[in-house]
Amino acid sequence: MAERKRQQQAQGQYRAQVAAQREAERAYRAAERARSVATRASAAEQKAAEKEAAQLYLESRQAEVAARNAELAETYAEIDGLLSATLDIDDWIDLERLRITTVQHPPFDPGRVGHSVPAPTPRYPAQPMWQEPEPPKGGLGAVFGGRKRHDEAVARARSGYEQAYAEWRSQMMAVEAGHRQQLAHHAAAEERRQAALDVARRRYDEECRQRENDAAERNAELDALINGLAFDVESAIQEYVGIVLSNSVYPERFPVTHEHRFDLEFRELQLTVTVPQPSDIPAVKEYRYVRAKDDISSTALPVKEKKERYGAAIAQVAVRTLHEIFEADRVGRIHSVSLTVVTSHLDPATGQPVTVPLAVVAADRDRFLALNLANVVPGATLSYLGAAVSKNPFDLVPADTSRSVRVQPR
Repeated sequence: MAERKRQQQAQGQYRAQVAAQREAERAYRAAERARSVATRASAAEQKAAEKEAAQLYLESRQAEVAARNAELAETYAEIDGLLSATLDIDDWIDLERLRITTVQHPPFDPGRVGHSVPAPTPRYPAQPMWQEPEPPKGGLGAVFGGRKRHDEAVARARSGYEQAYAEWRSQMMAVEAGHRQQLAHHAAAEERRQAALDVARRRYDEECRQRENDAAERNAELDALINGLAFDVESAIQEYVGIVLSNSVYPERFPVTHEHRFDLEFRELQLTVTVPQPSDIPAVKEYRYVRAKDDISSTALPVKEKKERYGAAIAQVAVRTLHEIFEADRVGRIHSVSLTVVTSHLDPATGQPVTVPLAVVAADRDRFLALNLANVVPGATLSYLGAAVSKNPFDLVPADTSRSVRVQPR
């Protein structure tokens, strides 16, 4: 699938489509900026800005048309190249590459519970400091009551200090009590967090074990499939074909589904391939911008071209499917393929879904592998194989299934 996507991206039409889409987006943004400038400009500037905005808008609409046409061309190229898209890719599947050798586990991420909350830190008030008033200087001041006033000042300071110290002690006791309570809350929260972390770890470990078990089960199923193929077990061949068909990548606008059954007795694979009905296929020839109406209109494809494209797609799907099956079966377990390409639609008479066979073909392995598919015309290949093909698949005319096209057993 990755290889087919890479090849698609390497095609010039794909690059042209991407470039056209980018140009359309660029032109649209430029037009929006120009309109924004016009609303803020002076009269003269506004007129020039409006003219520029109109020109940029025209370019954005033209770029949009170019992007649509590029996308349309890419779609048609994919439908017209249904067969060639698979020829450069080996459809054989190395089952050993599906084995899981290393189980990738995401890193353990418990979220918030993985981070512990820092323990609370108490905020203690500053302790008051005793500062004794300065004593009186010597001389007359000390003689005329200076010492007495100093003693009174010391007494007042002592009283103020003792009161401040008592208040500080009270605050310290309150802070200590609050801190002890905070520590208790923190310890409880940390215990809950640790419990939640343990639960998350156990859940993660269980998920890792489940991934390991799933990988082991898948590898066991792979071993059973490989062993089943080695001993030609019908169900194993059936499963391998299912893997091959699921690996067949079709364009988004032309989806295909498969149903199959392998008959071990005849070594024949019976396949039904369901394709889109004709109305699901794009029917636009090109898009163009009508400036007078500021509208993007489309031109329809000629009916002849629509019929030819749909009919060619049916033939390509048939030949491509045969090629993918035989190429993927390197050992040659499948000797022949009986293939029916069908589409479903609502019957206008009954309103009920109806399945219409558009191509029925049976191919022998050796005869088919002798074909050089790089040079064939798929419709001619179906004729060579004796297929029954609708004479008008676009109008849902069923193929003639009255005659058998089944490969005769060897």
